[in-house]
Amino acid sequence: MVLMITGVSLVLMAAQSAFTVTNATFSGPVDRPANAKLVWQDEFNGTTLDLSKWQYDTAFNKQGWFNKERQYYSAGRPENFRFAKGHLVITARHERLDPAKFSDWGGQDYTSGRIYSKGPGWTYGFYEIRAKLPCARGTWPAIWMLPVTMTKWPDDGEIDIMEQVGAEPNLIYATLHTGLFNHVLKTQRSAQKPVPTSCSDFHVYQLDWRPDVITLGVDGQGILRVRNDQPGGKGAWPFDTPFKMILNLAVGGDWAGAKGIDDAAMPQSMEVDYVRVWNVPPGERG
Repeated sequence: MVLMITGVSLVLMAAQSAFTVTNATFSGPVDRPANAKLVWQDEFNGTTLDLSKWQYDTAFNKQGWFNKERQYYSAGRPENFRFAKGHLVITARHERLDPAKFSDWGGQDYTSGRIYSKGPGWTYGFYEIRAKLPCARGTWPAIWMLPVTMTKWPDDGEIDIMEQVGAEPNLIYATLHTGLFNHVLKTQRSAQKPVPTSCSDFHVYQLDWRPDVITLGVDGQGILRVRNDQPGGKGAWPFDTPFKMILNLAVGGDWAGAKGIDDAAMPQSMEVDYVRVWNVPPGERG
């Protein structure tokens, strides 16, 4: 199925979504500082996931995942994780599993994959993830970050570098969630940008995270910018502790499943070419 939708139509479609808030739009450049130092990367050139860098996330398979999502996340099944041409390919499938072989299966009708970065995480820095996305109705690819040590959501913060729901193809969302600014209250700091080839070509999704400002962009152009200037305190700015990177492809849920799931379009994949993290020296202007 191919959907030809203009950038204007995308914005109008997005405005109809109950989950859309556009209040932090930034259209300026997003450039990596010249003296930034590469401190972590995965180019996905191997044939299996590097388990010294990543962890499969299967924690909520039995009881079900958040946001009324419909997928089971596997721990490395080749049907859901494969490596091709230097890319990590995370694939969502319409299938039911055998509970005798998968004891943590919770009765889901879809399988997919979710991984998060291991280690101490990062506080601040410049991040780039090059990826190609699915655009089938019901898919929900995401590149995002949560605190390494998390006590309570959303108080401890969430950075959504990229989200896209298949019912709004080629429209990229960038969002920050905190105790005071989150989607439950419909106050999340959010913005969106049409990227007409996000599902057919690779694009670079970017995070520039400084102590006083967070900027999100794609291919060197901004989507969102939020400063640590109002009203102050953790409720508005919990972004001063180590975070981990998460890559996943969800199916359905309150947002992505609002217009149904196109089972005939399955399987669908998110391809990731690389993840790179740079340290930015203190004092570098954001």
